Amino acid sequence: MERTSLHRYATRPGLFLTEDGGADAVVWSETADQLWLSVIEPLDSPSAFYNTATQLPNDSVIPFHEQIAMFPVCSRIVEGRYCRETLFKMEGPNYGMWYVHIPRAWDGMRYGYRASGTWDPRRGVQFNPYKILLDPYAKGIDGKMDIAPEAFSYQCTVQNGRVHGSAYGSMSMLDNLGHTPLSVVIDDRDVHKHEGDPQHPHIPWSKTVIYELHVKGFTKNAPWMEPELRGTYAGLAHPTTIAYLQNLGITSVELLPIFAKQTEIGIAERGLTNYWGYSTLGYFAPDPDYATEEARRKGPAAVRKEVIDMVRALHAGGIEVLLDVVFNHTCEGGIDGPTVCWRGLDAVSYYRRRTDNPGMLIDTTGCGNTFDFTNTRVINYAVDSLRYWSKRIGVDGFRFDLAPTLARLEGTFSKHHPFLYALRSDLMLGNLKMIMEPWDLGEGGWRTGQFGVPFAEWNDHFRDSTRRFWLTDVDSQHRGFNNEIGMQEMATRLCGSADLFATDPGRGAVASINFVSCHDGFTLTDLTRYDRKHNEANGENNQDGNNTNHSFNFGEEGPSDDPAVEARRERAAMNMIGTLLMSLGTPMLLAGDEFRNTQDGNNNAYCQDNDINWLHWEWLFSPEKTPEMRRLEHTTKLIALRKSLDLYHHEEFFTVLSMLGLLKPSSRVQWLLPNGTTPMERDWFDTSVRCFAMRLLANDEYDVVIVINGLDRHVDFMLPDDCEWRMLWSSAETNGRQPRHVSELPKEDADDGTDETAGSVLYPDKPNDSVWTLTIPDGDTPIHQALKAARHHRLAEVLRAQGDHAGDGDANGVHIDDIRTNDAGSDVAATPPPASDMAHGPVNGMRNGTAAAPAAAKSRTTGVKSTPATGSVTGTDDARHRQAPTMNASSDGAANDPWRIDGLSISLFRQIR
Repeated sequence: MERTSLHRYATRPGLFLTEDGGADAVVWSETADQLWLSVIEPLDSPSAFYNTATQLPNDSVIPFHEQIAMFPVCSRIVEGRYCRETLFKMEGPNYGMWYVHIPRAWDGMRYGYRASGTWDPRRGVQFNPYKILLDPYAKGIDGKMDIAPEAFSYQCTVQNGRVHGSAYGSMSMLDNLGHTPLSVVIDDRDVHKHEGDPQHPHIPWSKTVIYELHVKGFTKNAPWMEPELRGTYAGLAHPTTIAYLQNLGITSVELLPIFAKQTEIGIAERGLTNYWGYSTLGYFAPDPDYATEEARRKGPAAVRKEVIDMVRALHAGGIEVLLDVVFNHTCEGGIDGPTVCWRGLDAVSYYRRRTDNPGMLIDTTGCGNTFDFTNTRVINYAVDSLRYWSKRIGVDGFRFDLAPTLARLEGTFSKHHPFLYALRSDLMLGNLKMIMEPWDLGEGGWRTGQFGVPFAEWNDHFRDSTRRFWLTDVDSQHRGFNNEIGMQEMATRLCGSADLFATDPGRGAVASINFVSCHDGFTLTDLTRYDRKHNEANGENNQDGNNTNHSFNFGEEGPSDDPAVEARRERAAMNMIGTLLMSLGTPMLLAGDEFRNTQDGNNNAYCQDNDINWLHWEWLFSPEKTPEMRRLEHTTKLIALRKSLDLYHHEEFFTVLSMLGLLKPSSRVQWLLPNGTTPMERDWFDTSVRCFAMRLLANDEYDVVIVINGLDRHVDFMLPDDCEWRMLWSSAETNGRQPRHVSELPKEDADDGTDETAGSVLYPDKPNDSVWTLTIPDGDTPIHQALKAARHHRLAEVLRAQGDHAGDGDANGVHIDDIRTNDAGSDVAATPPPASDMAHGPVNGMRNGTAAAPAAAKSRTTGVKSTPATGSVTGTDDARHRQAPTMNASSDGAANDPWRIDGLSISLFRQIR
């Protein structure tokens, strides 16, 4: 084969179809002796290279790697795999790059690379020509890796899923063809491919509300779509799915990794899978596991098309798509892991190694290997991948897993790392949303707030302080210990964490991604149900996951039948959601937190591809107001309130740090104690001061006041008397209460000093309290069928609870099949269940992992906690014998009349004049 010149694409890695019907293949390897491009064709089809390739005999005594070195193009029949392999010897290296032009190439062509060179694992060199390797730039991937001896470069055996052998031993001469995935060509030359694309939403940071979800977990149990769409990209693009997201009010979905993945050996040995997807197999190919069966059958191009259609559908619905990306490590794991791509091409250049022992990998990820981002080629590789996903797939931004690993120079984090500059300066990427997870497992790995403009970062300080204030400090109050989080810390987090993020000129509060829970740790509901993790299902003897969760079970581990316990738990959950959505910064919700999702105490469910992780939706079609519906209503209302207030639609700090590191007061925020006075210096440093208000002063609209009562008793609070105030929302509403003027309280409630929250019921029914399912029109639709099945099942549960058998009538002659239709055409149970019989939904558990920051060690002293020196504080502990008074929908009143604020609550007020 003659090749006189390379095509214009030959300076960049990848496989590029050319106008002559062939392709240029370019791959990077600085240390290989020789590389081959391998094309795999089915044996029962004519070969495209019949007149080009030399046929290799099957019975030759010459070793395979010596045979292929003898010819520029050769082919062989692999009968056991019913395929033909044609190998093209590549030219190079030229500045580390290898090239070849092949005369024929087509959409859907399966291919890979083989590499030969020195075998010296103790020096980090592990070339093995018997292993076909993925193209790092492959846009499509076909197949999975088998856990078999063929998957490893060194000689080993596999018994019961366990690998036995030494990575420093002899080279394996077992061919891995048929045991490993292959690269697949996708023709991207269509000049019309972007025609008809909807415009990107381009949501400003100041108006962004992020919703973290797993594509499969979010839709796997969704009853509103056809079964074949559940758990898929197409399911996330379903109109009802998008309508749910719109109704919730979020602006951006952050998807857990959807790059092609490979389950690690250790997880597979336990019969589990890497469900979260933080084990990347290909950085350009989407994971086929989340595609519909039809798309998988059609091949990688159809899988990618489904992803593109999903992104376009979300864009059409006004929702941004952010991807969680994992550039810190690969699925190949440690030195004894399999060889699927990077290790076989150039392990020395791709992975960081110890300078004193190059046979050992540096691991700052906890996953066995670490990409070497001091190598320019690795930086180019990551940037090329990100540009592809943003330009071709159309996503709006990225969240970088274990981001300090990507910015280590000589092992030490630097905000001036070339990779970070490459992201900032790229004309496309620099205008996208880029979010850093600012910690890894290496030395000095906790770097919250240190990435600089234009990066946003997950704020673990907000997460931990919010949990501790509303959960563990509440536990401390009950036990008689001192609190750890006071007004100063909470005020700092409410104002956007200027202590962490006011580090660069122009960097504002929106750089703080505020969250209380994420995929990696407890769900919001489980934070209030469990004091400790319950990860036995992971097969690691409950040793995995984080032990520092700042959770509180309110006296009972796991689900509870005690209404008082459930009421306190729900109040605490809404306190945390309220804090999240009322704080300056960019809020992020975990999917399912808005409707009490739980994971059975598993706080590290990375390997649970089952009901532990899949969201449950049966409550959605209940004819009653369930606790899940109540939580959803409150969360939706809070998001709507946040989006309606221009006070949150800005990026600057209300309180900032100057470049000299000195506190600069702001005219946009005021702080108040319950008696209406400004806190003194001693108040800021007194952690027993847990009652305060934050007034946000507007320029062209009404002010708002956020009132926090962190005491387990009510407080009478004087709001500013220069105007009147209206209560917009309060977490006390979860118990049928809300702030009221003291003068409006019934006489017996005004000054009896009782604790008004201890005995409150969870979400009491209100007059004319209905659910949206009562208005669903009749018809043969997935939603209607799901609704009918849910009601049928619900009525059966009620009748059984009354002592009847399924299929029998109740004491009044009501049969579980006795369903009537109301005027709107929706199904209604002939005898509705009693209001007290409320479904609590399935119980699933918690998450946890590397994301939790270690809490600073603090001593606790015994003794009764003192109340603030200022403010009107009244109350004792118990009112379980009392019935909560009926509350009006809203209360306005005289400016000099104090408001009664329930214990352990957060409330939002707006100026009315």
